[in-house]
Amino acid sequence: MATKRPGTTARKGAGAKAKRRRVGAEDLLRFVSVGEPRIAPDGERIVFVREHVGDKNDKLADLWMVDCDGGKARRFTASGKDGQPRWSPDGSTIAFVSRRDDDKPQVFLIGADGGEARRLTDLPEGTIASFKWSPDGKRLAMSFRETHPDWTAAAMKEREAKGLSTPPREIDEWYYRLDGDGYFMGQRFQLHLVDVADGSTKSLWTKDRLGFFSYDFAPDGRALVVGTNRSARAEIQPWKTELVRISVPGGKLRPFAKLPEGTKDAVVWSPDGKQVTYAGTEGVDRGWGELNCDLWSCDVSTGKHKLLTGKDDHCLVAAPISDTAEAHWDANTLFSPDSKRIYMQIGWHGESHIASIPRRGGKATMLTSGRKVVQMGNLSADGKKMAVTVSTWDRPPEVYVGEVGRDEIALTKLTDCNGWMKELQLSRPSTHWVKSADGTKVQTWVLTPPGHSGKRKLPAVLEVHGGPHGQYGVGYFHEFQVLAAAGYAVFYSNPRGSKGYGEAHCAAIRGAWGGVDWEDVEAVTAFMHAQPFVAPKRTGIMGGSYGGYMTNWAIGHTDVFAGAITDRCVSNMVSMFGNSDITEATDSYWQGNFWDRPETLWDQSPIRFMGTCKTPTLIIHSEGDLRCNIEQSEQVFQVLKHRKVPTRFVRYPPETSHGMSRAGPPDLRLHRLGEILAWWKRWL
Repeated sequence: MATKRPGTTARKGAGAKAKRRRVGAEDLLRFVSVGEPRIAPDGERIVFVREHVGDKNDKLADLWMVDCDGGKARRFTASGKDGQPRWSPDGSTIAFVSRRDDDKPQVFLIGADGGEARRLTDLPEGTIASFKWSPDGKRLAMSFRETHPDWTAAAMKEREAKGLSTPPREIDEWYYRLDGDGYFMGQRFQLHLVDVADGSTKSLWTKDRLGFFSYDFAPDGRALVVGTNRSARAEIQPWKTELVRISVPGGKLRPFAKLPEGTKDAVVWSPDGKQVTYAGTEGVDRGWGELNCDLWSCDVSTGKHKLLTGKDDHCLVAAPISDTAEAHWDANTLFSPDSKRIYMQIGWHGESHIASIPRRGGKATMLTSGRKVVQMGNLSADGKKMAVTVSTWDRPPEVYVGEVGRDEIALTKLTDCNGWMKELQLSRPSTHWVKSADGTKVQTWVLTPPGHSGKRKLPAVLEVHGGPHGQYGVGYFHEFQVLAAAGYAVFYSNPRGSKGYGEAHCAAIRGAWGGVDWEDVEAVTAFMHAQPFVAPKRTGIMGGSYGGYMTNWAIGHTDVFAGAITDRCVSNMVSMFGNSDITEATDSYWQGNFWDRPETLWDQSPIRFMGTCKTPTLIIHSEGDLRCNIEQSEQVFQVLKHRKVPTRFVRYPPETSHGMSRAGPPDLRLHRLGEILAWWKRWL
């Protein structure tokens, strides 16, 4: 394939006159997801994970391979349970995680040219979060958490055979559950060393209180740097994270003593061994993410630290949200092989791009551009090629190879896993900047039904994103396209509180929801109603998580919407902080607390204003949601029923979580889209 410069990727057959059909909700089952692209050290091939929906409502994931000079992608493994591919330093072997044996995740090794995979580890039941090769290829560092003995598959089977009850969960630790991960009680991810020759495993670091540590090998392989939090109150003190150096294989600990307090994640050791970089903030961080996540460096010899990205108002964890790709909330940085430059992921104005800065810091150089979401993988050994994925308004992520230059990365598309989408007639979003009450400009996108002439008045839907410190973006969003195909104008925006517009824009709602963010939503609503193709009396509002919060807030403050859909919502801030998996420190992001000083939380609770609500509302929630407990929606349902407001409550089963619309069972995701379409058909 010919190399395309940033922003110029062509669509094959763009001028074809073949008849296309509108996208439907059921197309959700046809999407192929690609991710975790990893280029071989020699730069000739990229291995990646390809996932699709199987015949039994399951998700099947395998490793696939594609040549960087073109050619058709080919299947590399075939168990349907494979992921996390990583090339060995010499490029001869690929390590990956698979559940092919007894559904227990283990690390497997397979030759770079294929053949039978060899199981390397013999771990008990548990979860492998990540692993990395040592520079000499003799060891793996691995983050692993063993399942609590009472909750293993074997223990449950034994209880069933004996007719015993489900045991109680005995909780001593503050942090004992996480949405999407479930209840793990006091179990924690720990750092292990795996010998590649015989698979023997040694525990190396067990002191992290949460298990969220990041790590990287020194270039000589004789040590690991670990970003870890040993505070007894780590749950509410993320700024207590420290960097420690652990010898390999002995495990001797030596902290980097001169570093200030602050969050420290995504640690990377420079190839020349002189520098360690980490992503985070300096000082007390409330943990909500309203502050920019910056890139810092630490001199390995002296411990002296330095802010590298201070000349830009960028955040390293500003990923655009989509429903066809997992949002990446972790910082992603890489050193060039000569240690002179650092590559990093930047989310800005709904796009995601790769930037670089000199190792000593400075102004970032944007290396990709255009209306796309570019996700960075890794570099070839010589640093001349990079594996990435790219998503655009009309395609979920596909694998690309990037030719790395000093001022740009030229992208070439290698896969077409969703080529079937050429048969679809999609809606191209238009971009607008809406002025809020105080003059703040809010970036807004609009989709109209395919082929709409502009003459016919349309019902319209305003979508509000979650977070609140996230952002909508320019990548493919199936829900939006389905609504447009069904005849609705779709409006979505990034009001204050959103990432991607600088720290002030994001931090403007710190501890003050329902203020300037609501002003921005009102401004976008007025913009929507002012469009000549919109029927103002047939508009609705919807959103999930914080988007559900804002939907609840809207219908408690205005009657301009003909209908609403509140999804996995927040309604009562007081009760929210007593039952969420996120523990809130007192007098931090929010003033007060939820037990004896709840005034601030109550003032900003949508439920407080819903006593006069008249808007017909669909409520969607998962019973397994540990982030925003389903009782938040139960309160909304009760209020609306007392008010005799038309309402419908759809409760998804305990196996689903807060992220069901993105990563839930395919049939339930499809059901959810059906409920949304039916509600809007009824009320708009």
